[in-house]
Amino acid sequence: MDPRSEVLLRQIELFTDNTLLVGLPADELLTMIPTGKGWSWFASDSQILQQRYPEKIYLGTTAPSEVFSAAVIFLPKSKELTDYLLQATAATLKTNCPLYLVGEKKAGIERAAKQLTTYGKAIKLDSARHCQLWKVTPQEAILPPKLGNFAQTYHVGELNITSFAGVFSHGKLDIGTSLLLQHLTNIPQGKILDFGCGAGVIGSLIKQQHPKTSVYLQDVDAFAIASTEQTLQQNQLEATILLADGINAAPTELSMIITNPPFHQGVKTNYETTEQLLTHATYHLIKGGELRLVANSFLKYQPIIEQAFGNCQVLAENNGFKIYSAIK
Repeated sequence: MDPRSEVLLRQIELFTDNTLLVGLPADELLTMIPTGKGWSWFASDSQILQQRYPEKIYLGTTAPSEVFSAAVIFLPKSKELTDYLLQATAATLKTNCPLYLVGEKKAGIERAAKQLTTYGKAIKLDSARHCQLWKVTPQEAILPPKLGNFAQTYHVGELNITSFAGVFSHGKLDIGTSLLLQHLTNIPQGKILDFGCGAGVIGSLIKQQHPKTSVYLQDVDAFAIASTEQTLQQNQLEATILLADGINAAPTELSMIITNPPFHQGVKTNYETTEQLLTHATYHLIKGGELRLVANSFLKYQPIIEQAFGNCQVLAENNGFKIYSAIK
């Protein structure tokens, strides 16, 4: 069980009424807190939890419309996302009901606890398993936040890019994607997948430059999908958007998979999704189809690609990043 869940179970008497668990891990916590319901924005966690707890899991960027007697936020990585979740979660609570924040010390729970003071006096209830549990009781009704108030916009050439709080490289173009955008040559006709699309930069630029292509943009994070929707809309581009977990959920018969692949989900580092992409991409590509990706140079992806494809070429290297290309 996740150590943050273990800390909650040390105080289980606090969660006997209907409780909203925000950003909960994909463990057995809801078995121990049967009055709880979960709100997740990760398709991966949501899929696992919905199988175990049908009717109890909500997936999306906005809080459930129900009213709760208590709520727990599992600390996300992003400070801006924490602010959004605090307001959105507080808005679901009955008057004078508690809002809890739980997180690992190494993830910055003590810093994040200061963000609770917007809603009242923050009290530390427990410290165990290298985690802390904090509480605040809002004294007045809180209005739900508008997600657009947590957006940032930037430009890539003629494109307007919108990203919401918590999305990778929020409000700016990251170094790896910037390098990849400099090497968008030889884009094929047909179906192209931007895997782990984030705010939709790569797929949107391809669609702008090659309007006859069928572009798919996929991400596991609902906030990334919302960002991509805004990016496409602002630039009057049409593409297919997929909120889904991993390459196995991707379309087949693709001419190209292009990606700056993720290796974080929330506060955890996770290479499994990318390694699965590298080993399974051939099942989703047509013959002659290409996998093109940018990654930190220290990540040992080239041997994995070579084993799966039988070939791997380094197209470019700069600023600690490499662009790899492999042909089925």
